[in-house]
Amino acid sequence: MAGDTRSGSLPGMTKFMAGRLLYILTLGLWCLSAAGQSSLNLQVVSPNGDPIHDARVEIPKRGLVAYSDARGRVSFTWNDSYGSSARVIVLPDFYPFLDTTVPVSDELIVLPLSESTGNLGEVVVTARRDTFNRSRLQAIEGTAIYAGKKSEVIRPSESALNLANNNAREIFSKVTGMNVWEGDESGIQLNIGGRGLNPNRASNFNVRQNGYDISPDALGYPESYYTPPAEAVERIEVVKGAASLQYGTQFGGLINFKMKGAPQIEGWEVLNRTTGGSFGLFNQFTSLGWRKGKVGTYVYGNFRRGNGWRPNSDYNSFNGFAQIEYNFSEHSKLIGEYTHLSYLAKQPGGLDDNMFEADPRQSNRERNWFGLNWNIFALRFSQKIGNDELNARLYGLYASRNALGFRNYRPTTEDPGNVERELITGEFQNMGLEVRYLNRFNTTYGPWATLYGVRAYAARNNSQQGLGSTGSDADFTFIDSEENLQSDYVYPNDNLSFFAEQLMTFGTRWTVTPGIRVEYINSRSDGYYREVQRDLAGNIIFNETFPGGLSRERSFVLAGVGVEYQLTESAQIYFNATQNFRAITYSDIHIVNPSFRIDENIEDERGYSIDLGIRQTSGDRWTYDVSAFLLNYDNRIGEVAQFDTSTFRIVSYRTNIGQALIYGLESYTSYTYLYRPEQRISSNIFLNASFVNSVYLKSALPQVEGNQVEFAPHINIKTGIEGTWKTWRGRLQLTYLSDQFTDAANDIDGGAPAVTGLIPAFMVMDFGLSYSAGRWQFETGVNNLMNEAYFTRRATGYPGPGIIPSPGRSWYVGVQVRL
Repeated sequence: MAGDTRSGSLPGMTKFMAGRLLYILTLGLWCLSAAGQSSLNLQVVSPNGDPIHDARVEIPKRGLVAYSDARGRVSFTWNDSYGSSARVIVLPDFYPFLDTTVPVSDELIVLPLSESTGNLGEVVVTARRDTFNRSRLQAIEGTAIYAGKKSEVIRPSESALNLANNNAREIFSKVTGMNVWEGDESGIQLNIGGRGLNPNRASNFNVRQNGYDISPDALGYPESYYTPPAEAVERIEVVKGAASLQYGTQFGGLINFKMKGAPQIEGWEVLNRTTGGSFGLFNQFTSLGWRKGKVGTYVYGNFRRGNGWRPNSDYNSFNGFAQIEYNFSEHSKLIGEYTHLSYLAKQPGGLDDNMFEADPRQSNRERNWFGLNWNIFALRFSQKIGNDELNARLYGLYASRNALGFRNYRPTTEDPGNVERELITGEFQNMGLEVRYLNRFNTTYGPWATLYGVRAYAARNNSQQGLGSTGSDADFTFIDSEENLQSDYVYPNDNLSFFAEQLMTFGTRWTVTPGIRVEYINSRSDGYYREVQRDLAGNIIFNETFPGGLSRERSFVLAGVGVEYQLTESAQIYFNATQNFRAITYSDIHIVNPSFRIDENIEDERGYSIDLGIRQTSGDRWTYDVSAFLLNYDNRIGEVAQFDTSTFRIVSYRTNIGQALIYGLESYTSYTYLYRPEQRISSNIFLNASFVNSVYLKSALPQVEGNQVEFAPHINIKTGIEGTWKTWRGRLQLTYLSDQFTDAANDIDGGAPAVTGLIPAFMVMDFGLSYSAGRWQFETGVNNLMNEAYFTRRATGYPGPGIIPSPGRSWYVGVQVRL
């Protein structure tokens, strides 16, 4: 095992960051004086006075939307110019909706709901709420500022989706521009990208759960091996590239899974969901919530197994989550959380183009395995101080992943079954602390808010690669001999960042939000790789180790600004421009792969992103979010097919391709053409369409300049029709993506390894239906309704290499009971 390395001090950074923060502080406090502003504080309660959690509350005239908290409360910032009264619409579960007008006052206004006219316990979900299962983040939520940013919020449980399999194609169907890689039928690993960003394990996004990181190394290895089960998720928050100032430097932005929690009133609550389906699918999800006095708890267990669409695709997983909440007072609470995932799956391997055309279900890999053990710990503290709020998150991860199998650079080469398998192991440890403080105050121009934040993060990861056993089981141990360990590296990574944003309102229409992020990153690697040569008899004739290491210490400042203009009572125009940065990852610099080579001089990526759009999220019939975007990507890391003179093979070569420009239009539109609340019936259609152009403006590589950027299909459409009638819900969705390339050279033919080449256009349909009766809910659906044969991914390594076919037609049936 190679030794660990540690970084030194932060040279010159202390004075630099202090100066920048002083500048932001001065900016945030100028023109401080009294202004006409108040709060509209509401509480949603049941007919007997119990608080109602997670009810949607709208103020349609102002275009404001929020969801009630555990105490049933919602708070809106209210300018005197808005008027002395407000029309409020409440859309709860279990009760009919409420439409009322209330006087504006700093005092708490209680909104009692009426009893359901249906059967006792019947879930009375209005059609209007289903129409709005997609929304956006408010200008300020907790200790985060989202004004002027392109944000999208998805509530998976409010549509008839395949939640048991975490079907990302359905779950993210209303998030604009998302490109989904498919093939992982377990739903454990999230593979999504957008705007020409590689979808591999969502590595171009900062993926979080309840606001804290869940990847092995947020900067050095940001791949999402763990994805929370959709059945446990309250909502998914997506913020595009402008999130780089608050949540990291990445080009993609933020994906945050906000988990369900303890019930809002004293007592206990049990939810049990059982789902079965095609190819041996069985999914069991059980959760228990309890609250008494100042203490609340929430735990769940999720067991999932299946045989998979292709042979050699068996999988099983267990995911557990435990949360305990203690409320010191009405304004102060501490939450502790623990997440565990254990996962084991067979991997059927990749195909080349001819194999896919002949039979996309075939597999010639019977001894390939992949395993995960994931553990995440977190403490979250929040404190309200008048109108201000403090939030601190302390979290850590201890995890491992193992990949084992026969991996030849030609997918057509069958596993002989009597040779050692290749084994790659990874052990991950990280810890982070993020503290945020939001200061609200009034000025002569309107209500302002300043966000200050600091983040300290350290990761210590280890990766080994060598030869494993000759067996066929999931034996993740190396053969005990020196020459069989091909590489051994440790990857220390330290990160310190400060960020600040200043929200400024000017009158009732304009909002301007400038911000900066000061970043310090120290990435290192230390270890060796081994070269072994044998004669025809298998005797070792050459055995030598080559030490290798990397130390890159850098500091820089990112800046950005967001602007929002209230066009009408419910529509806004928004603009943001933000700098982005992506550090080289450990998978970019060290790997031994017969189909893959890496440039030793690979460098970090830099660039900026711009959004300009118009949106309306609370109209009576229409909702829309239409925006133009531009992403300038310098030193973009990508892959090209290259001839390896040492092995006389075509390999995929990863390097800095050059400067890429990606631009286009992203739009989401929904129209409710049928809405009769008195009959509890409605239907709406939605269209999520993105049109993207991309080009490499500069490149030192031959035959790249002027090419289209990989993973950037010109057309990306998700469209569908949704309807509700009483307690029935139905949904039909169509997904279409045009052709896309997988390498910068724009190769069409994948050749023998099939790791590069074209991903052809495809169209796939999904159907879902659910019915609620009292405490019970019944679900069914069909994915890939027309049994389309297609693929979305060409893998350079595991689970390939080669084409990874998407599953064919499958069905599922589920039942849920709530106690």
